[in-house]
Amino acid sequence: MRGRRGTSAPRSRPAASAAGTVALTGRGGIVVMFGAGVVFGLLARWLGMPVLAGAGFAAGCALAAFATRPADLLTLVVSPPLVFLGSTVAVEFATALGGGPLLRGLAVGVLATLASTAPWLFFGTLLVVVICLARGLMTNVRELRDKLAGVRLFEKEENENPVRWDESPTVTQDRPRLHHGEVD
Repeated sequence: MRGRRGTSAPRSRPAASAAGTVALTGRGGIVVMFGAGVVFGLLARWLGMPVLAGAGFAAGCALAAFATRPADLLTLVVSPPLVFLGSTVAVEFATALGGGPLLRGLAVGVLATLASTAPWLFFGTLLVVVICLARGLMTNVRELRDKLAGVRLFEKEENENPVRWDESPTVTQDRPRLHHGEVD
């Protein structure tokens, strides 16, 4: 493949290592969790097995935690609750279509599903945290802490006053300095 300036550049495949294993980005891991939540949520509704929705989400969480590259583990660890909510809303929206008032069906379905599958959310989140800790999450936390310590976002410098009273305009030797109220 040719680059912008006409030179050919070798393409590397960051998603696969030398051993041929797949390494997802943080976003890819989130997509895996969301996809598992939606697919198994729909299967649970159609087959009448509510446990399938939670178990499928937990399995998607474990798969994403194992397949996400180590540099993106911090992104993955914080996302299961929001992904779970998103997949639940998507499943309830898909199943509420054509079944009466959409907004009412969606609201009741989401609240009932969240209430009944909340333990699976906690289990999936715990799985992600434990697996990511074993895969090097603390290294990412240390790196983030070090980066933030170097930035000093909200600290003020001691001498940060934009008005410098100790600075005076340059005075030439020939010309005397004017005092307040004098005219040149």
